[in-house]
Amino acid sequence: MFSVIIPLYNKAPYICKAIESVFAQTYNDFELIIVDDGSADDSLEVVRSVLRKLDIGKVRVKIVEQANQGVSVARNNGVKQAQYDYIAFLDADDWWDSSYLEEMSMLIELYANAGIYSSSYFKVKDGNYTPANIGVESGFKLGIINYFQTYARTMYQPVWTGSVIVKKTLFSELQGFKPALKLGEDFDLWVRIAMKYPVVFLNKPLAYYNQDVEQENRAIGDKLYQPEEHMLFSDYSQYRQNKDFLYLFETLALYGLLPYYIANKNINNVKAVLKTINWKAHPLKYRLYYRILPRLVVKFWFGIIKLASRLKRYIILIIDNGMFFSKKE
Repeated sequence: MFSVIIPLYNKAPYICKAIESVFAQTYNDFELIIVDDGSADDSLEVVRSVLRKLDIGKVRVKIVEQANQGVSVARNNGVKQAQYDYIAFLDADDWWDSSYLEEMSMLIELYANAGIYSSSYFKVKDGNYTPANIGVESGFKLGIINYFQTYARTMYQPVWTGSVIVKKTLFSELQGFKPALKLGEDFDLWVRIAMKYPVVFLNKPLAYYNQDVEQENRAIGDKLYQPEEHMLFSDYSQYRQNKDFLYLFETLALYGLLPYYIANKNINNVKAVLKTINWKAHPLKYRLYYRILPRLVVKFWFGIIKLASRLKRYIILIIDNGMFFSKKE
């Protein structure tokens, strides 16, 4: 029933746990497709080692090797190899609860005409597991949601790549992930699906979003992307008539464009997006950042915030390791 797609790029320390979580599923009607995107570390060796350890038959696993082309191309190529009707995505540094596929199969039975099926998830940070604060109403268990309103309510993704299922025919119809996008490629696809089909959500955390990965191996970090690589610079004019989408996109843009504005990078593209913002619909702080305070003042302010955040993490690390305490001689 499910084709599980794992894109792999330099994730040797993490891929074992991801694979083990797939083969620990209580629901067994699936295949696993691992797309190695030109890894420069020993990721593939780790993959083959864990598959031997688990004694997995070749029929259930496909390994696709390609030159480095990015996560969008890797996922798209994985889907091209898929033989089942539903596609599940799992990144190489994340993992699933053992009941994930079973619970999602039941969700599909209940809502056969939906375009997206998603569950809640845990955010893993500094070894702590925090349930995602999805913006559904209190007591909500499962059902169709307004993707845009739900996302905007708490700014936690109700559809996160590691906890989502889509129909293969629908994925192909919309031509999958846009190859040029390196950040927000998932959001871009979910938007295109949500505009046409119902989004079904199970309010139960069944996946684990690992944020303890080294910064250089994460798409979200300090890196600034070219306009064609970032979904915030994409043309969504055809969706602007949808007020829920528009509010969510503006909220994401006001937050996500700040590093570019401060660094004066892609500034013409940033200004083009800012011209479309309905400023009255958003907090005053963004008008201060973008329209009132000098750029250098904003840069200095966020530099202080960043330094304070790093200092806080350093202090926590010291305390956790007991470095403030020493035994008396």
